[in-house]
Formats: sequence, structure tokens, C-alpha cells
Amino acid sequence: MKTILVTGGAGFIGSHLCEALLNEGNKVIVIDNFNNYYNPMIKGSNIQEIKNTMKYNKILNGNFKLFEGDIRNKEDLTRVFREKIDIIVHLAAMAGVRPSIQNPELYYDVNIMGTLNLLEQCKKNKITKFVFASSSSIYGNNKKVPFSENDNVDFPISPYAATKKSCELLLHTYHHLYNISTVCLRFFTVYGPRQRPDLAIHKFTKLILERKKIPFYGDGTTERDYTYISDIINGILSAIEFVCSDNCYEIFNVGGDHTISLKEMVETIESTLNKKAELNIMPMQPGDVNRTCADITKSDKILGYRPNVNFEEGIKKFVDWYKIKRNDLND
Repeated sequence: MKTILVTGGAGFIGSHLCEALLNEGNKVIVIDNFNNYYNPMIKGSNIQEIKNTMKYNKILNGNFKLFEGDIRNKEDLTRVFREKIDIIVHLAAMAGVRPSIQNPELYYDVNIMGTLNLLEQCKKNKITKFVFASSSSIYGNNKKVPFSENDNVDFPISPYAATKKSCELLLHTYHHLYNISTVCLRFFTVYGPRQRPDLAIHKFTKLILERKKIPFYGDGTTERDYTYISDIINGILSAIEFVCSDNCYEIFNVGGDHTISLKEMVETIESTLNKKAELNIMPMQPGDVNRTCADITKSDKILGYRPNVNFEEGIKKFVDWYKIKRNDLND
């Protein structure tokens, strides 16, 4: 049994990861500040789902502990790090490209200073295993496709992307100075049950069902490498196993291995719902990239990572979940 700290563990990816880690027999500690970026009750529901699932499977047994706190607050972290922690999976961050343009100071404070605080706790408490949630956004408008971990990422086009690149550099520094074995996972557009309500698939599904117009940016040709949540979780679990096996600093893409245009995405949701979307056509937004496309050759070779859920199947799984949960989500 390992004791794993999951920062941001009440969120979309974090709550799924906690369930998977508990199912594998680990002890899981979560810190999350339940901020109001979206309705905090959604995160509360995620935590309750973790507890319900674990209670049903009779494996909770004191193996799950939640701290409501902020990674910027050193007193909050001191309370958390009184626990004996073997590995940190750092998912907590201010998310979203467009909001980061409106409030860059907040994004730099949470994403960079919060990460620095965690690394200082690692140094103090001799914790040497760290998995970091980075982002495909750091590739910017990379002209080479697919995006490789070896590509130059010195040209981010949003403060959010810049913070993720900064954190990768910070993590390398602490790996070099203090032998903190580190894996950075560049996630490519994660979707599935519990997805944040501000993200396109969730937002579009809600608006189509309500017969409202959806915001449609550009001409529909922008492309994303969508990655279903269970594939992301498998990637994280493989990264945890890898980071425990050696003293390393590695970066891996975790993507869906197939790009979908905005037009195709909307059509897939329409087909799944059997409803037509009304489009509110708008110009491209500052900070948005034209295309993301993951080269997962390295992830496949070293982590054994291969995505298993195709886009149509993933959208159906999301829609099925949303139809069950939408009354709670829209309260």
C-alpha cells in the first residue's frame, strides 16, 4: 500500500483518480480548496461518489482522507504533510485558457507558487516521487504535427499555458537539486463523466438539450485531440508506477491519438442526443490554439499507454451520465 497525495482530488480528473487508487489498495489523501470557479457543490458530489463507491466495495476502511485547503496556504500544507506521504500527484490548478487572459496574476499565483509550495514540502519531508498534470496548451500553435515531447515549447500563447511550462521547468530544477523523481503528463483535452461545466462538450450538451444556442468559435475547422477520462487515469497510474521505479525526470503526452474538428464534435453530440444544435457563430478567441494532436510514441513505449475509448463511444458515455445527473448539476 502506498500513501498518495492527490491535489485537486475533488475535481473532474482527481475524483476519478482517487477511485482508481483506492481500488488498487492505496491510501489516498486529498487537498482541494473547493473554489467557486464553478459550483463547489459539484466537487462535493464528486467526493460523495468516491465515498459511496468505496463503501459499496467495502475498501474505504480509513484509506481516504480529505483536507479542505489551498496549496498557496503554507499552514494548510503543513496540516496535510503531517501525514506520511509516499507520492504526490499534483492536479490542482486554476484551469482554462480564456480566463487566464483576464486574470493572469491569479493563475501565476495558484499554478506556479502553489507548485513551489508543494516542492518545498517535498524537500522538507524527503518526498521524492512527484507526478504533475501539465497541458497540451504549452505547445501553442505548434506547426509540426503530431506534437512531440521533444518539440520546442518556448512559445505559449496564453498565461495558463505559460504557467504549465513554468511548472515543468520548476520541477526539473527540484529534480536536479533534490533528486525528486518527476513525471510531467501533458494532457490533451480530457472529457467524460464529471467533466467541468465550463468545458465545451459539457456546455454544448446542456445547451442543446435546453434548445439554446451554443457558442461556436471560428469556422469549425479547429481540431482537438480529445482524451476520454478512463484513458487519462490509465496514463496517470502508469506514470505513478514509472516514477517509483527510477530517479527520473520525464515528460509524456497523454492524448487520444486522433483529432476531432469542432464541427465533428458538435455533430457527434447532435447525433448522440438526436437533437440539432443552434449555433451562435463567433470569432476565434485570444489564446485558443488551432490544433492539438499528441504523438504518443514515447508514452506507448515507456508507459505502455494506449487510448482505448473512441470519441463516439466517449460522447455516449458522457451523455448517458449527464442525463442522469443534470438535475443535480443545474440546481
